[in-house]
Amino acid sequence: MTQVATATRRILIVMPALNEEHNVGAVVRSVRETLPEVGVLVVDDGSDDETSARAREAGANVARLAVNLGVGGAMRTGFRYAVANGYDVVVQVDADGQHDPAHVRELVAQLDEADLVIGARFAGRGQYQARGPRRWAMVVLAFVISRLARTKLTDVTSGFKASGPRAVRMFARYYPAEYLGDTIEALVLAIRGGLVVRQVPVEMRVRAGGQPSTTPIRAAVYLLRAGLALLLALVRRRPSVEAADAA
Repeated sequence: MTQVATATRRILIVMPALNEEHNVGAVVRSVRETLPEVGVLVVDDGSDDETSARAREAGANVARLAVNLGVGGAMRTGFRYAVANGYDVVVQVDADGQHDPAHVRELVAQLDEADLVIGARFAGRGQYQARGPRRWAMVVLAFVISRLARTKLTDVTSGFKASGPRAVRMFARYYPAEYLGDTIEALVLAIRGGLVVRQVPVEMRVRAGGQPSTTPIRAAVYLLRAGLALLLALVRRRPSVEAADAA
C-alpha cells in the first residue's frame, strides 16, 4: 500500500452541520485547540440558522450548501475540497460535540496500515449504548460487513472516520449521498474497491446541545432502511481508485 509519510500528511477535519448554531463554534474551537496543525472545513448542509456564521467566527472554513443534501452529500463536498486543496487525510467529525478530537491522532496513526479507520463506539471503550431496532440493525450490519472486510468491525454506522489518501481520492468521486450512504454504503464501497478498513475504540461524548436527529419513529424504520442501504451498496458497480485518479 502506497501511503504518504505520517510526518508530511496534510489533515482536513470535515464537519457536516445542519442547524448546529448552538454547538458548532465550540466544536471548531475544540478541534483547533487540540489539533492546531489541521485544516477545518464545516459543510453547512442547508441550515436555516446561524451555523455558518458561528463556524466562521470560530475559525473554520465554511462550504455552504444551498439545499440539504444529507451527511453523504456534505461529506462528498468535503472530500472534493480536500482533493482540490492538497489534503492527504480527511477525518469526519460531527458538529454536535459527540466526537472527541483527542481521538483523531489515534485514528490517523492507523492509516499507516489501512485506508479507512473507524472510530468504534462498541469496542470496549466508553459507555455508549444503542437499544431497540437500531441496535439490532447495528449488530447484523457489523456481522455482514465484517465478513466482507475480513476483519472484525463492531461499529459500522459510526460517523467518526479517518480516510487516507487512496480513500480520499475514491470518495471524492464516488462517495454515496443516499440515506446511510455515509456509513454503510461508504464502507462497502471502500471494501469492494480494494481498500483496507480497520477500527479504533473511541469514547463518545454526550451531545453538547440542541436536539438529536433520532426519534422513536426514525429508530423503528432504521432496520429496514439499513438493510436496503446494504443491498444497494452490494449491487452497485465496483468502484476503482485508479479510475478516480484518472478522472
